[in-house]
Amino acid sequence: MEYRLLGTSGLVVSRLCLGTMTFGNETDREGAFAQLDAFVEAGGTFIDTADVYSHGVSEEIIGGWLAARPGVRDQVVIATKGRFPMNDYPNGVGLSRRHLSDALDASLRRLGVESIDLYQLHAWDALTPIEEYLRFIDDAVSRGKIHYFGLSNFTGWQLTAVVERARAHNWTAPISLQPQYNLLTRQIELEMVPAAAAYGLGLMPWSPLAGGWLSGKYRRDQMPSGATRLGENPHRGMEDYERRNTESTWAVLDVVAQVADEAGLTMAQASLAWLADRPQVTAPILGNRTTEQLAASLKVSDLHLDPEHTARLDAVSAPALPDYPYGELGVQQRHRKLIGGR
Repeated sequence: MEYRLLGTSGLVVSRLCLGTMTFGNETDREGAFAQLDAFVEAGGTFIDTADVYSHGVSEEIIGGWLAARPGVRDQVVIATKGRFPMNDYPNGVGLSRRHLSDALDASLRRLGVESIDLYQLHAWDALTPIEEYLRFIDDAVSRGKIHYFGLSNFTGWQLTAVVERARAHNWTAPISLQPQYNLLTRQIELEMVPAAAAYGLGLMPWSPLAGGWLSGKYRRDQMPSGATRLGENPHRGMEDYERRNTESTWAVLDVVAQVADEAGLTMAQASLAWLADRPQVTAPILGNRTTEQLAASLKVSDLHLDPEHTARLDAVSAPALPDYPYGELGVQQRHRKLIGGR
């Protein structure tokens, strides 16, 4: 397993992060323990969860696993998130000091730990002033409840606003961003990746296989069926079969299949390896249902595609850009060269 620093912080994490959204829902306690054991045995150290995953059950399972494995807490980096509702109360949602205080304390109890290594704001909250939640985070760090904090599902301008406000007040600034990012969803490269690079945030991409699309399990003009996420619900969220069933999607999948075959990999492994080496990416988040799926993903722990394969995947998956401000016309307008300079 390779290890990397998370952003420009001194926090060392494994190249792959174990996602636990399936714990307590698609994966039972026994299966979750098996995944956690296999991940740590392979050298994995980075575990990501959230309070809303299975309504707290995911955190409880991780807490039970930590309690049953004396000493393992020192080996792993635990990341969780707060923002979304766990009850129907008016103050039970958002990034207010009141809600984050309740959410953080509840996460600490469920996980059975004294501090959380990486506490992430799960999404932007238009109703709460940035200063309010940044001051809460800074206080939580001072009290030892949080070591670092990050952002999840924030846009480029929102990330910028948070970091600049934190710097202006000399408060704790985020070290990470957790966005959706994969070969079928590269639009974050327009604003979010440059912003993360400018402020030294490491990326923890979720849905690295685009909800299973990049594993090659789906077919043209054939509605998914059977024991897969889209088989159980073809209209599931952003992976909706009708939404993603486009010629551009199949063009990417065709090249992924070719690269995987030439490199002796599965399509999922080729897609993960490509993402893990993207600029600013620290650790893609694995979202496996079973230990068998996890074992296949862990083969990417120190795997790098050759430059020719990477270039082919880059080319076929490049997002279509408007001429301005991202395309050629925008680049030409911003071009600057010193007269007589080098």
